[in-house]
Amino acid sequence: MAASTFAATFAALYAAHSFGDHWVQTHRQACAKGTPGQLGQIACATHAVTLAGTKMVALGLVALIAGLNLSGLAVLIGLTVDGISHYWADRRFTLAELAERVGKGDFYRLGAPRPGTGDAPHLGTGAYALDQSWHIGWLFITALIIAA
Repeated sequence: MAASTFAATFAALYAAHSFGDHWVQTHRQACAKGTPGQLGQIACATHAVTLAGTKMVALGLVALIAGLNLSGLAVLIGLTVDGISHYWADRRFTLAELAERVGKGDFYRLGAPRPGTGDAPHLGTGAYALDQSWHIGWLFITALIIAA
């Protein structure tokens, strides 16, 4: 694997992730993806698919401009792994449970509204930090798969 292919792939995935997770994701998807049942599952799956599409566009552009020769199969496998990991984390209860199991439950709840108050509505929560770091870790793995 060429280090430059990995670096360009990771940069494209990272930029596309940030854009797709915050700009492409609809308000409905953001609000519903963690809810129980089929509505939450569909909202989360739709978000994961549109995010994968955003990442595919970014990979295509960087491959074209930087002259990368990426394997279509490797891109498909990498984006599938990334999409599954993204869906898993964005169902919310899954990541919350993992945080509890590894001793990060208090950090996960940091900045969350106190029960019954609805206060602290902001992005600076432990849940958000763990969510984004989870996704970025999987972007690294995805870039390794694609660039290998």
